[in-house]
Parts: sequence; structure tokens; C-alpha cells
Amino acid sequence: MKKIKITLVKSPIDRPERQKLTIQALGLNKTNSSKEVEATPQILGMIRKVTHLVKVEEA
Repeated sequence: MKKIKITLVKSPIDRPERQKLTIQALGLNKTNSSKEVEATPQILGMIRKVTHLVKVEEA
């Protein structure tokens, strides 16, 4: 599987609880924090729900 790097670029404050939980499940906690994960269908679906809050790059 290919790896992708996810970076939280906007704060989840004042967002719906579901989006906050998705950000937490991706392993992102502070603005500008990054995480390298495998591009599974589950992870890609989570990213799709919060695309306005994260930046995605190939690792």
C-alpha cells in the first residue's frame, strides 16, 4: 500500500462533533501536526469527510 502524509491545517474548533472525532481518529491533535498512514479505503473515506481541514501529500 502507498503511504500518504496528512497535515491538520485548520482548527477543528467550532466544527461538528463528528468532524472532531474523525480528526482525532486520524491521529491529529494540534494544528500543523502531521501523520503518515497507509492509504486504505477507510482512511481515504475519513479524509474525504474533513478535506477542508487537512492537507494530503504522498509520502
